[in-house]
Amino acid sequence: MSKTVGITMGDPAGVGPEIIAKALAEMPVEQRLLTRVYGDIDMMRAAAGFVGADIRFSEERNPTDGAISVDHSPTPGGIEIGKLDPRAGDASFRYIASAVKSSQSNEIGCIVTAPINKEALNSAGHHYDGHTGMLAALTGSRSSFMLLADTRMSVIHVSTHVSLKDAIGRATTARVLETIRAGYNHFRRIGVENPRIAVAGINPHCGEHGLFGTEDEDNIAPAVELARAEGINAMGPISPDTVFYRCYSGVFDLVVAQYHDQGHIPMKLVGFDTTVNVSLGLPIDRTSVDHGTAFDIAGTGKANHVNMNAAIAYARKLAGTPRITIQEAAQ
Repeated sequence: MSKTVGITMGDPAGVGPEIIAKALAEMPVEQRLLTRVYGDIDMMRAAAGFVGADIRFSEERNPTDGAISVDHSPTPGGIEIGKLDPRAGDASFRYIASAVKSSQSNEIGCIVTAPINKEALNSAGHHYDGHTGMLAALTGSRSSFMLLADTRMSVIHVSTHVSLKDAIGRATTARVLETIRAGYNHFRRIGVENPRIAVAGINPHCGEHGLFGTEDEDNIAPAVELARAEGINAMGPISPDTVFYRCYSGVFDLVVAQYHDQGHIPMKLVGFDTTVNVSLGLPIDRTSVDHGTAFDIAGTGKANHVNMNAAIAYARKLAGTPRITIQEAAQ
């Protein structure tokens, strides 16, 4: 696998260009040689200028003068920084599509995505719920999973950008089992020999034996039993009001959250600036910052790039690391 990391610029009207420029400026020279930006080279130069980053860019694939390679895709003129614009949404899609092609051809080993704006993306005619769904479509994947990873706690989601009503319906035994498997496979890949996986319940107190709903007994418990039968160290369902604290305290390596806010709220509480969004279940690797386009401060140079640094560091861990199958992980 290629050890080069590709970074997509995100929505050009957001903070993506400036947090990328800041991260690149702090990057050792040897890592810059293994980095390629997918976006508008002129916007990257402008962003580097206003954040004071002493870096140079080149459209060459492998610059020899210390410049950073950019897969240049021109952005339409007239886009105003900090303003929602469908043209910016279309540009962000093109950057990602180019990076996916490079990843599929093994030119890069992992994609790091700067934030996009879902409204701008959909207004441009690209109807996806976000990066994860878009990447699944671009790679022809049947399904994908969102993992939020931090140093003391990680969470993988059964569903993400759907209504709470739909999320309950999606928490089927098959989908919960697939999510457990995806998390187990990933943690084995990154070196955790026997991942301890806690599966959160979906109802208060896991339904109290049907008093608050039967979904935990009917759908989630059978998935845990099937996972354990495969040799996966899974436990649950565990009451969602205690499981995250137990994971944070070191009892578990990973929590399977049943829906978006169940997993996102605790992760953003304990690791708002350091949590990395990782896409699992795809034939390519991708990490991302876990924040939005921040239109209110875009173009000011105030955006914090700590999360971008964390996403790049996680991507470097994945780039060059062989992917393994579910069957290999279970051995």
